[in-house]
Amino acid sequence: MKSFIPVFLVLAASAIHAEIPASDYTRAIFSDDFSGEGFGKRWGHYKSSSVVKDGVLHGITAETSDHPAVDNIVIPGERDLEVSVKFQYTSDKAQGFNIWFDDKNYKGSHAGHICSVVVNPGSVNMSDAKTGRFMNEIYEKSKATPPTLTAEDKKLLTTKSKNVKVELARKEWHTLVVRTKGDEVDTIIDGKDVGSFKSEGISHDTKTLVSITTNRVDVIYDDFSIKGVAK
Repeated sequence: MKSFIPVFLVLAASAIHAEIPASDYTRAIFSDDFSGEGFGKRWGHYKSSSVVKDGVLHGITAETSDHPAVDNIVIPGERDLEVSVKFQYTSDKAQGFNIWFDDKNYKGSHAGHICSVVVNPGSVNMSDAKTGRFMNEIYEKSKATPPTLTAEDKKLLTTKSKNVKVELARKEWHTLVVRTKGDEVDTIIDGKDVGSFKSEGISHDTKTLVSITTNRVDVIYDDFSIKGVAK
């Protein structure tokens, strides 16, 4: 594991302690410090041009791609998970990334999406994808030409995500921790609680895929880990 200079994160209404305690997550499921040559065998990819070199994962979406680069790990079905990763925006081109929790066996949402946390330099968004914008009926309406979302659909979607303003310095390392417990997701950056969000879809019992999705380029990652609660 590499050492990094700690950085200060300015958060709106940040709390000292996270809502979901770290002590709940004692069981290691997967970890990678990217010190090996290339990706390990457990990594999967979707429309990804990402590479592992110089001890870090370089998230890369090809210029010609119609989808952000997805680099993922398949795990046994779990409801409550902790994902931790160090990250850095290496230039002004970096737009951010998502941590996705999916279940590819679940057919009620597009691509089996369950919930996600999007981390941009200026904001963090936590969302319930399963009963929100990726629920099949909602997703199909949003992709129609023109979109056919009703006023009721749009009202529903306002309850399915939470956005929090942050200030994340570029060209500095940050540490993200995301925890799901029951119907709640909690986000911590650099030891500061960004916020939490509750919604029914988050409580999905069998999250089987955890992904880093890089929105374009110039985000690098290190010390990625997935933990579960004690059995």
